[in-house]
Amino acid sequence: MSRTRLALLTVTLMGLLLQLLSASGVTASEPTESERAFLDRHWHHPLAPNGQPPDGFSPIEADLAPQSCAGCHPLQHQDWRGSRHAAAMGPGVMGQFLDLLEPAEVRHCQTCHAPLAEQLAELVGENGEVLTNPAYVAELRGDGLICAACHVRQHQRFGPPPQNVVRESAGTEAVLAHGGFVAETAFTHSAFCATCHQFEADGFALNGKLLENTYQEWRQSRYAEQGIHCQNCHMPERRHLWKGIHDPEMVAQAVAISIELPETAPQIGGEFTATILIENVGAGHYFPTYVTPQVFVQAELLDAEGQPLEDSNRQAVIGRSVALDLSQEDYDTRIAPGTTRSIAYQVPLPADAASLRVSVEVHPDHFYVRFFAALLAQGTTGQGRAQIQQAHAEASSSAFSIFDRTLPLVTARPDDEG
Repeated sequence: MSRTRLALLTVTLMGLLLQLLSASGVTASEPTESERAFLDRHWHHPLAPNGQPPDGFSPIEADLAPQSCAGCHPLQHQDWRGSRHAAAMGPGVMGQFLDLLEPAEVRHCQTCHAPLAEQLAELVGENGEVLTNPAYVAELRGDGLICAACHVRQHQRFGPPPQNVVRESAGTEAVLAHGGFVAETAFTHSAFCATCHQFEADGFALNGKLLENTYQEWRQSRYAEQGIHCQNCHMPERRHLWKGIHDPEMVAQAVAISIELPETAPQIGGEFTATILIENVGAGHYFPTYVTPQVFVQAELLDAEGQPLEDSNRQAVIGRSVALDLSQEDYDTRIAPGTTRSIAYQVPLPADAASLRVSVEVHPDHFYVRFFAALLAQGTTGQGRAQIQQAHAEASSSAFSIFDRTLPLVTARPDDEG
């Protein structure tokens, strides 16, 4: 059986997107020397405190809180509030901070989850001593990856070059908030995201593979070759939504799913075989990229009333599964960009089989569901127990379906001629 119309449409749309972006003069796949120098300065950890604001700054201009940015950037602030970046210091992280992690581990985690110096309660002195941070602002810490984490250093604002330049009329002077900003093309490059979405070459790895390797997965894909960056898909029109594995529409666009049935009618009582094809047509990295999600592919036979037939259910999993203590990798069945995973469905064909149902369900927080459940069962949580419980409930309710198709079967009896 040929691929479904939905699969073909998805492939066509993604092909057009690749052509359009490739022809639009998008930044090359590797950062320039100046972009790399900027990124090295901008993401030099630990980030230095912003210090005293320049003379003449108003309280709002000097404030690093996201709500102070909202007055001039309402859409970006609204997008950010509903994003995963704003939840980077959610109950699952904070619950662990309260009970499980040492101060050094907390600081390490906050390198990405809340990276500003003003978000750190403690600092490390020159001799390794732990010091109270005089610049610490508790409210900022709970806001996670805030606007200032990407856009502010020493109260200077940075961002991508403007898309639409409006020139001032002759004889007028514009008064720019916070003295304007410094335009840097590095903000449009995937390398900007790599600080938090790529482990260093000598970072933590299992089975010879870094635990977090998204930027390198992108570099090895056709997207990098064509200059299509993370921002093109995760920040279209410069929206600050960062949709990903938790967004059903985004995930559905990443894959093309089709089902191939036997060319000849299978015989009742014989072996029935179907093939489920899942192609990574839209993700510029592995599908999925991290160890946290799992994608479950289910297939089963139904009778004439649409009821599942006993012992006909089969399941395949797409993802990278690791032990809860990160001691080993159990399996890795992820799909690289532009490649296809073929899943064979084989069962004895009962006499009352009328159709085949195939469904694909995404569990974005599969690892965390197991991890938080283990913490609660072991009783290792104290002050953070309520937050871990909340995180477990949120993770448990994040699953969604991206595909559900039922195909009728034309079967043959053993005594049928031909």
